[in-house]
Amino acid sequence: MVGTGVSAQTTGAHYNAPVQVNSSAPTRLDFGGGTLDIWPLYLFHPGAQTVNVAIRLRAACTVTARRDGRVSVRSEDTGHTLTAGRWEELDTTGENRLLAHIARFFQVDGVQITTRAASPMGAGIAGSSALTIAVCAALARWRGNQYSSEQLLALAMNLEARTLGIPTGVQDYRPALYGGVSAVELGPVGVTRVPIEVDTAELQRRLVLVYSGDSRSSGLNNWDITRRHIEGDDALSAEFDRIRDIATDIRDALTRGDWTELSTQVNREWQARQALAPGVTTPTIETLMASARSAGAEAGKVCGAGGGGCIFFLVDPDRRAEVCQALADAGAQLLECSIDTDGLLVKSHDT
Repeated sequence: MVGTGVSAQTTGAHYNAPVQVNSSAPTRLDFGGGTLDIWPLYLFHPGAQTVNVAIRLRAACTVTARRDGRVSVRSEDTGHTLTAGRWEELDTTGENRLLAHIARFFQVDGVQITTRAASPMGAGIAGSSALTIAVCAALARWRGNQYSSEQLLALAMNLEARTLGIPTGVQDYRPALYGGVSAVELGPVGVTRVPIEVDTAELQRRLVLVYSGDSRSSGLNNWDITRRHIEGDDALSAEFDRIRDIATDIRDALTRGDWTELSTQVNREWQARQALAPGVTTPTIETLMASARSAGAEAGKVCGAGGGGCIFFLVDPDRRAEVCQALADAGAQLLECSIDTDGLLVKSHDT
């Protein structure tokens, strides 16, 4: 359970808030099955699942009391601050609109909400989803609300969808909440997260993550694909069948610890993903892919919806240094890529 106290949203200003709450949640790499996690796409492809791994590039939130009774939200990454006399007055159309939507849901006054992220903006590794989980969990603790894990997941997903104005996928919030390596099974009965038993140390030795330098918006790409699928694009539907089947093979390879097969299937996933829409790959991405492969990378795939953001590579550990150097020489920003098994962390300070 998340938070303490009543099971429904607390209303009014009379509650015993802690002096400070700190929270953080990990981002993720999506190995396979992405975009199928948007409702109702997975209903059209029985057996759909995504496979992902949480990484220790965390989104963090700090909530502290303000003496003046005002409410303020600040992103340290963008430098934007939004302040209002009351939570009802927070602007939900500006730069900090996601934080404003969350603060308005929790009806908080007399607080300072500060966020920071270890991942670049528009990186394609679910940074906004991790941030939403972290902020919702922090404010739930602040207000004394008690949510089950499923309630917190639904709340984060729905508030982000409200902010974006388009549907969001279900997979990204689960690595943020639970951490680890997992499959997210998608079906008519619901969404189920299944941990995958894998040697995380061996997997971690084979992962290289870089930022291409180009930010991207997954929401717009994914909404266009969703719309086309619903309107009856048969070729697109066939590609999603292929992506579904590859995700199954990726899960099997991870379960067996078959790194050669994992590389084969990740390469297949990347090829299939490029067929979903124009712009999934870019000249910058192609340059980085070629540089990594020439240095010995065995597989590579853009994170998220593509069009920029991050790329992860699977490498022979003995060739890791060469691949990293080649990517740096090509202009990529190397990022921390250790596997996070902690998931959401929340700590309150009462004195």
